[in-house]
Amino acid sequence: MADDTLVHDPNGGMPRLLEIMRRLRDPETGCPWDIEQSFATIAPYTIEEAYEVADAIERHAWDELKGELGDLLFQSVFHAQMATEQGLFTFDQVADTMSDKMVARHPHVFGDESRDKSADQQTRDWETIKAAERAGKSQKGALEGVAVGLPALLRAVKLQKRAARVGFDWPETLQVLDKLTEEANELVEAKDSMTQDAIEDEMGDLLFVLANLARHLSVDPEAALRRTNQKFIRRFEEVENRLAAKGSRPEDSTLQEMDDLWNTIKTEEKAAAK
Repeated sequence: MADDTLVHDPNGGMPRLLEIMRRLRDPETGCPWDIEQSFATIAPYTIEEAYEVADAIERHAWDELKGELGDLLFQSVFHAQMATEQGLFTFDQVADTMSDKMVARHPHVFGDESRDKSADQQTRDWETIKAAERAGKSQKGALEGVAVGLPALLRAVKLQKRAARVGFDWPETLQVLDKLTEEANELVEAKDSMTQDAIEDEMGDLLFVLANLARHLSVDPEAALRRTNQKFIRRFEEVENRLAAKGSRPEDSTLQEMDDLWNTIKTEEKAAAK
């Protein structure tokens, strides 16, 4: 009979969570669903939980953040338990690996280097240390090691940063804007004579340049787009509310009516923000 003392200890902390995960994966007494999972089947949940953490932060939903961080932590515990079962590594080794990495990448905190430098200089030093780590792993190309599973916009920025380190980058933001205009015009001019596959390819080029523009402006394109998505939701819901107050719905209204409301709401928001 298993000892449930730790499992039911409300102050059990990390050991409690690790024990719960071990019990869930027990081949004889665990949960059938948890037992059936693999790294591949759990990976999508890991990505989803990371986005839910970002969403809570974006909404300043601090009351939700604790739970969302717990969900994300559980994903690491789940992967570590599966790795332990296969003799690959343990959760403690995961934690030790991260600790070693943080100590090595912060010599100005844990070593002899001076802390008397700007955040920009620290960022450059960080990138230099990471480059040395990649060299130690025998990563030869400048673009090697950028995770394929990253969101496309984020991966585009990381690829561009790597290329910029070896000098492959526009020195001025205006040059990026010129390229953005060029790509947009090409897409508009050729869309009627292009195959759908070619249109997708050109659209990808345009998005890639937009990611580059965001990088030159020190903007996270994923965060910027999440912010705009929330803004669109907020304004469209207000359009629906104002139509409802008049006894109408979007599907019963003209585009002009909805556009006029949208512009009014936009103006009101900007005035309130001043």
